[in-house]
Amino acid sequence: MSQPRQNPPGAASSKGDSTVTNLALLAALTAFALWITGYHPGLEDDAFYLAAIKRNLNPALFPHDSEFFRLQFQATIFDKLIAFSVRLSHLSLVWTVWLWQVAAIFLLLQGAWRISRRCFAQPATQWAAVTTVAVLLTLPLPGIAIALADQYLHPRTLATAAILAAIVAVLDRRFWLAGILLAIAFAIHAIMASFGISFCVFLFWNQRARPRPSSGLFLGAALLLPLGWIFEPTSDAWRQAAATRGFYFPMRWHWYEWLGVFAPLALLFIFKMFLQLSEGSEGKGTALGSMVSTLLYYGVFQTAAGLLIVLPPSLERLRPFEPMRYLHLLYLLFFLIAGGLLGRHLLGRHLLGRHVYRWLLFFLPLSAGMFYAQRQMYPACAHLELPGVAGQNAWLQAFAWIRRNTPVDSLFALDPHYMTLPGEDYHGFRALAERSALADYEKDAGMAARVPRLAPRWLKEVNAQSGWQNFQPADFQRLKTEFGVTWVILSHPEENSFGNDLPLSEQSASSLPFILEAA
Repeated sequence: MSQPRQNPPGAASSKGDSTVTNLALLAALTAFALWITGYHPGLEDDAFYLAAIKRNLNPALFPHDSEFFRLQFQATIFDKLIAFSVRLSHLSLVWTVWLWQVAAIFLLLQGAWRISRRCFAQPATQWAAVTTVAVLLTLPLPGIAIALADQYLHPRTLATAAILAAIVAVLDRRFWLAGILLAIAFAIHAIMASFGISFCVFLFWNQRARPRPSSGLFLGAALLLPLGWIFEPTSDAWRQAAATRGFYFPMRWHWYEWLGVFAPLALLFIFKMFLQLSEGSEGKGTALGSMVSTLLYYGVFQTAAGLLIVLPPSLERLRPFEPMRYLHLLYLLFFLIAGGLLGRHLLGRHLLGRHVYRWLLFFLPLSAGMFYAQRQMYPACAHLELPGVAGQNAWLQAFAWIRRNTPVDSLFALDPHYMTLPGEDYHGFRALAERSALADYEKDAGMAARVPRLAPRWLKEVNAQSGWQNFQPADFQRLKTEFGVTWVILSHPEENSFGNDLPLSEQSASSLPFILEAA
């Protein structure tokens, strides 16, 4: 008679994953994490994501420039999923996106916590692990220009939550479920899912499990996605766009960024040796040991594979696949493991009681430091740009005025570096103003680097706006003649010596960016 399968020593049963108490604690931790990270819809990459969602809801938007997000978004269900949820719930888009962001952070932390339950025996240790992740969500990762989670709804966060759930399924030997979750992750964010698949393959192997046919479900999902633009040839314009993405070129990284690549691998090796020597319930052969070994193998393999892809000039077209961003999953799981080990050996075995001061001494300064860093990054806007709360940021007010008062088919021009101007705080024009604009240098370059056919257009439009601060009336007329520009936005009109040659919109109070309708 066969014996029932048991969990590895030190691993928790999945039956406790969804108790009311645990879910309530995770909800509280989610709120705490959001308070630290902040919330900024339309920020940075959300210039694409939010614009794509809005165009799904209203196809009349962005008649001039939708290519700058539409082509890449053929390879994801993300924008369709959010737009569908808006139609299904009948909530406004701003509320829907905010609730999705809350859910994404909650699911990510829940996945991290479920992994910690299978790696650590004591509840206090488990919560130390997931709290470490929650506090460090916006820590910049070395060289790759991303954090564990973003201050806006990003498909990477949802895909990561699915990957973590797949890792739990592998640990529980529920391979069909793991395959389905990885396929979902792939449909949301293919690049991040590929790293999750790589890790799960190593975890299969490390546990000496025999993969089932379900682990190939992601391949079927890949075949269904229209990815032809990935194989388009490069050009000089493409190379100029790619050159703006420093994380494509590891040889340009600083020494401390390289330290950030190899230091976690060295520490994981130390963890592995320590656990192999351990005689406790969390020693060799447990879920924790398996996770540490798998993460080390994954890190070494992905580092070698990433460098083989990004270093040879002959493979330059593969750089936009961002192979070094495997560090995202590596760091997330590393912080989870390190936080658990820290909790077990330094913070004590109880959430409350005589060791509570250790928790406060560790997590409160760390949380305060992360919160302060976020406020320094985006000082000109509210830390939580919540639905229904009017902001005082002049640029965001100008974008809102444009959204309410200009025709849907308008085409705007503004400083190609507008995101980096004082007070703008990296908010995207398209996503928030809901109007078309000529290509910018900061974010559209990244899309041109991924989709080579966009690169010549990107370069032409950016060059046409070069020297923006010194534009004269003839320059604005040139933009109107060559591209059909109907409106322009100026941050400091006194720097442009055109006097009153162009009519000023009724909105332009002295505290706001000036919006001019082309004559």
